Amino acid sequence: MKSIEERLQALEDRAEILDLIASYGPFADSGNGQAIERLWAEGGTYSFDTTTLQHEDLAGLVEFDTHKDFMAAGCAHVGTAPSLRIDGDTAVATNHSLVFARRGEPWTAERVSANRWELTRTAEGWKVAKRENRLLTGSEWARQLFSN
Repeated sequence: MKSIEERLQALEDRAEILDLIASYGPFADSGNGQAIERLWAEGGTYSFDTTTLQHEDLAGLVEFDTHKDFMAAGCAHVGTAPSLRIDGDTAVATNHSLVFARRGEPWTAERVSANRWELTRTAEGWKVAKRENRLLTGSEWARQLFSN
């Protein structure tokens, strides 16, 4: 049986990772690119569609024309609660994400995606080492993120 300290550490790790993932949407919706960048570890990457951003480019994500268009319309980046596996100083989380935009009534889900987050414990706490976001268009490629 694990010690109380080990069990407490596991709970603290889980809470920190869940908070990190949950904070992405509000940071994106407020246009806070610097806060988004701080979620990632040095050398980390974020891949979506045909784009892969390196850690040092993540703050500019909110400057993309597509993101500016979402913000001008009114948007909500919403993530589901992730499935999470922690193994020492690394973790993998998978979840769905949706981007809703208001382009009249009602709001519409303009992006529905599968996500795989690979996380690492750093001196500053848990950080994203790699995030893959793939649109759920019926392709096996997107569904594979949930099976790893």
